[in-house]
Amino acid sequence: METLVKLVPLARDLWVYVAIDVGLALLLLLVMKWLSRSRARVSVSDELGVKDNFAFGISVAGGMLSLCLVLSSVVGRHVGQGYEQAAIGMLIFGVIGILLVKVGRFAHDKIVLDAVDTQHKISDRNVSIALVDASSLVSSAIILRSIMVWVDGSDVNAMIAIITGFLVVLTILLIMTRIYEMRYAMQNQNHSFQSALDTGQLALAVQHAGNLLGTALVVSSAGALLSYSPEGYVSNVTGWLITSVLLSLLLWVLVAISKRTILNGINYQKEVDEQHNVGVAAVELTLSVGLAMIISSVLSSSAG
Repeated sequence: METLVKLVPLARDLWVYVAIDVGLALLLLLVMKWLSRSRARVSVSDELGVKDNFAFGISVAGGMLSLCLVLSSVVGRHVGQGYEQAAIGMLIFGVIGILLVKVGRFAHDKIVLDAVDTQHKISDRNVSIALVDASSLVSSAIILRSIMVWVDGSDVNAMIAIITGFLVVLTILLIMTRIYEMRYAMQNQNHSFQSALDTGQLALAVQHAGNLLGTALVVSSAGALLSYSPEGYVSNVTGWLITSVLLSLLLWVLVAISKRTILNGINYQKEVDEQHNVGVAAVELTLSVGLAMIISSVLSSSAG
């Protein structure tokens, strides 16, 4: 058997840490489900199992995936430090993750989609709004996960770096969204981007989901270029700010070039904005996410 499968030696108590982390992760997922129900003031079971509300399911799934992404950066972080320390660390960082993801969602609802009643539209089965809502949650979690992996330790300095870095990068994500909104208004006779989503423009939602996820992925690679300084509060913040802006601009340029090359002969802006072509929007989403992943891999390999 050893000639067929060669396993890496594992510590004997590793599975105890795994059980602690997974158990607490499930507990936090239940908390997230409860918060989703409280926020929407509806029953999750009724919306999904009785009303078959696809939009609500997409929104809840985005919340669950965002928490899993955040928790994946915490699981195993305290292995070897004692069971009690592992449990406390998991809870502390898990709660911080939930709170920051909630901050990201609140900012997206109240600042970016300020003209749309997100929860009402999701309850009203608006899949476009739900898709953007879920994408914003996952994007925030991707950024938060990268910062939590970037910092060392579990002390107060690490928490300050996580919170300040996340808020700064989240600001970049929101600004980039505003830029996309301005682009849409300029190319559509000053028609509102949010109004289009409000009316259920699915192709635009798919395109914007790609913008959010692509920006989050490329920004998350900033950690590969930055050195973490426990007490360098200013350098940590400015480092994430400047690097995030440059990486976002790089992605925007590469995506624009790739669209003109791959979608040559197609007026892709008209196809999405006016003809609601979900297929073209899906290609744009793939380009945004795919190029962001390539940039992230290159930067990670260079840093390694």
